[in-house]
Amino acid sequence: MGEAPLRLYMAMSVDGFIAGPDDRKGQELGRDGGRLFNWLDDRMSAGIDGQVYREAMATGAVISGRRTFELADRWQGDHHDGVPIHVLTHHVDEGDVPPGSAKFYTDVNVCAAEARQAARDRAVLVHGAGAAQALLAAGQLDELELHIVPVLLGGGRRLFEATGLGHIELEPVRRLQGRDATHLRYRIVH
Repeated sequence: MGEAPLRLYMAMSVDGFIAGPDDRKGQELGRDGGRLFNWLDDRMSAGIDGQVYREAMATGAVISGRRTFELADRWQGDHHDGVPIHVLTHHVDEGDVPPGSAKFYTDVNVCAAEARQAARDRAVLVHGAGAAQALLAAGQLDELELHIVPVLLGGGRRLFEATGLGHIELEPVRRLQGRDATHLRYRIVH
């Protein structure tokens, strides 16, 4: 068996936004950002959207950025099936103990290594633009699973702002057409 891949799972609009404008506590996906997740209405189906959802929920560990972790109310310590949650953050406040299996990391490479180990032979689900950018900059992000939703949000939070990393090649792995999203998987060419 090979090393567990770190795979970003992210729904986004055709114009590249992962949340609408003004994303904050109480409006976690920003104005109109909930539209990006309408495809999950079909998540229990035997169809493509159900398949993609089941694959995401079969991952063996989670890496999240701190902002995403907090906006998701820390997932009450359990993202799915009790898998370990690894949270990338710039600073850990003394006495701030995350719930359940969650653990804070300030070192992206240590976080990635421990998540891969925890996932064993399953993929690691990556959440959040900040986490994705940090992992990409460290050469740790392996794949992008993008759920492209046919909408133009016109503003909000982008998945990738200018990263300063220069040109990065992506190798197409698969394309699946769901009911309300096109699911694209790319391997990052390191």
